[in-house]
Amino acid sequence: MNKNLICRHFTLCLLLVLCASVAIQAQQGTASYNATLEGYAYPFPVKRFGLELEGGHYSMAYMDVAPAKADSSAHTVVLFHGKNFMGAYWERTIRFLSQNGYRVVVPDQVGFGKSDKPSIQYTFHQLAQNTRQLLQAIGVHKAVVVGHSMGGMLAARFALMYPDFTARLVLENPIGLEDYRPFVPFRTMQALYQEELQRSAESIRKYHGTYYTSWQPAYEEWVRIPAAQLGGADYPKVAKAAALTYSMIYQQPVIYEFAQIKVPTLLVIGQEDRTIVGKGYIQDQQTLKAHGQYPALGKQAAAAIPGAELVEFKNVGHIPHLEAPQKFHKALLEFLGR
Repeated sequence: MNKNLICRHFTLCLLLVLCASVAIQAQQGTASYNATLEGYAYPFPVKRFGLELEGGHYSMAYMDVAPAKADSSAHTVVLFHGKNFMGAYWERTIRFLSQNGYRVVVPDQVGFGKSDKPSIQYTFHQLAQNTRQLLQAIGVHKAVVVGHSMGGMLAARFALMYPDFTARLVLENPIGLEDYRPFVPFRTMQALYQEELQRSAESIRKYHGTYYTSWQPAYEEWVRIPAAQLGGADYPKVAKAAALTYSMIYQQPVIYEFAQIKVPTLLVIGQEDRTIVGKGYIQDQQTLKAHGQYPALGKQAAAAIPGAELVEFKNVGHIPHLEAPQKFHKALLEFLGR
């Protein structure tokens, strides 16, 4: 092969590499999201509700999906998302409930998803009040409240604050079934914030992998979205909200008030769940083994909540509505129909 041919071959290879690099950068650029996930399409239209919090004005995003049946009585179900998610991951449940005659309202809590990310004191009481104000504004005066993970803690607080508004309560693998403070080491807000700033797509994927008994391609979406916020100009705002809401979970247990819940309650518990908020901070293996045991925690919670029903799913992890949607929807519909 002569020198000219080698030179042309090398130049062509270099051009191909540069083109590939540009394509990758362009792809990454289109996949980048700001603090309110601008450019990411939710499965249903997103509306906004204004709130005044600590002297500032903020926007709370939500979906409001009408029942598919025109002659429906339009009972309302409100869905509360978990900490590492947003309302969009409820898509299949929204469609199922709508098809079965329910109006479905799905807020992104302030600090999450498409809602604003203010640097404020986050409390479950405040998030519950925000949601109540939203529901009043859109004409909902009584609803079934369904909460998953952190949303389960919020749903419990909501039912405690607004029992007359809460027709029924559904807790899907809620966190907070034990008080984390005695066995999870305390972290300062600065430490939590710095840890959030250091997150990577790989660390997000690894954590999400603990939610399921086996990984499915569909779960990649819930890794891709937060990963696409990393490194952006808005990411410090997202990281601060994540640190503040971790502190909210850690410092504001609801377990001691379960006996005061007065509404009909269903607990849905995936039996393979071993979630502990702050699990990575625990060094002692015996402590790890002693906590996050959802088969036992579910039974304890059902015994503590007056009249609560317990549905247990074998071989299902932290998110039954994604991992076993048919089972979850069947249990949900049966409970709502009583």
